[in-house]
Amino acid sequence: MENLYINHIAVFVCAVISLVIGGLWWSPLLFAKAWQTETGLTDEQLSNASPLKAFGLTFLIAYLMSYNLAFFLGAPETNWQWGVAAGLLAGFWAVGMFVIVALFEQRSFKYIAINCGYIAVYFAVIGFILGAWR
Repeated sequence: MENLYINHIAVFVCAVISLVIGGLWWSPLLFAKAWQTETGLTDEQLSNASPLKAFGLTFLIAYLMSYNLAFFLGAPETNWQWGVAAGLLAGFWAVGMFVIVALFEQRSFKYIAINCGYIAVYFAVIGFILGAWR
């Protein structure tokens, strides 16, 4: 543990990247309408949501998750390949838990796939960043 290294700037960037990937993922360019259809949320409901609450808590949670992964990738021999692998492994845990919850909520396969895709991409990207930016 004495050789543990965490790049705190990279951790912060990973939290910001969460918002960037999410903004793209749930944009009209990718999955916005399909996701909205699967959730049953109306445009009015989405426009009434609190952006400060949603984006603020998203950033905070992404920041904590990024630190958590950074601790696992803190060994001196960590590189981008191990970062991506560790990110995907962490993503597998998150995807598994999400699928379990979604199954009990009787969500559609499309809903599960859209959200699990985001989780996998997000964890792979932050793993890459934390592994490469040493």
